[in-house]
Amino acid sequence: MAEKGSRARAMAGGTDILVQLRGGRFKIDRLVDIKGVPEMNQLSCSTAEGLTLGAAVPCYRIYEDQTIQKMYPGLVDAAFIIGGIQIQGRASVGGNLCNASPSGDTIPALIALGAICVIEGPKGRRTLPVEDFCVAPGKNAMEDGELLVALQFPPPAPRSGAHYLRFIPRNEMDIAVAGSGVSVVLDEDRQHIKSARISLAAVGPTPIFAREAGDLLAGKEANEESFEAAAEAAKAAARPITDMRGTIKQRVHLSGVLTKRALRKAVARAKEA
Repeated sequence: MAEKGSRARAMAGGTDILVQLRGGRFKIDRLVDIKGVPEMNQLSCSTAEGLTLGAAVPCYRIYEDQTIQKMYPGLVDAAFIIGGIQIQGRASVGGNLCNASPSGDTIPALIALGAICVIEGPKGRRTLPVEDFCVAPGKNAMEDGELLVALQFPPPAPRSGAHYLRFIPRNEMDIAVAGSGVSVVLDEDRQHIKSARISLAAVGPTPIFAREAGDLLAGKEANEESFEAAAEAAKAAARPITDMRGTIKQRVHLSGVLTKRALRKAVARAKEA
């Protein structure tokens, strides 16, 4: 890859980049399959260390892992709905993130869960919060020669829960019109929200970290009134366009609806944690 510079690309799963190459979206001289690199396939999960997810780990390994199902159900929500079962055998969360699509289904879940990108390049290793990784449609923050090696997730806090929800025109295997990823931590009484993170998909040029929508929930009772306030803040954070899948008005409305529904599920999971 260093030999070809900007004319080289890495392939974690290939479910996006091969389609893009065939469609002539860009031209390269070298495509490097990283599926065989051990560090890119690392998958380790524990209550002490959290989750380390290699950039090339396919989606099915995530949602079939019982420890991840229990600790990170919000991530499982997202990994399970990427394409069909054949796609999930190749597609990776790392590849989905690097593709930097505004509608990428795993990205709001990663943001909500506070994931950190581990990036390796000619200048060494660096880390970057996942909310800062996507900088424009189809463009990420990595420089030439850099690779996303892994994603690191902090251990779930006590009494925490997360959920990802999207709206699509068809029943399956479609691109989101809008999506919302939410994580919450409850106080010891399990009736009040200690902290929350909310992220939106497909309603801006990049996935949106709706920081204010999550922050306003701190200290609030976990009820419909609080969820409605957060939903309104999420709608205010949305910056959608009108295209063949939906209008601005519809997408703004969906941002609120999906955020409210995701909050209900996240809180329910937190109460059971």
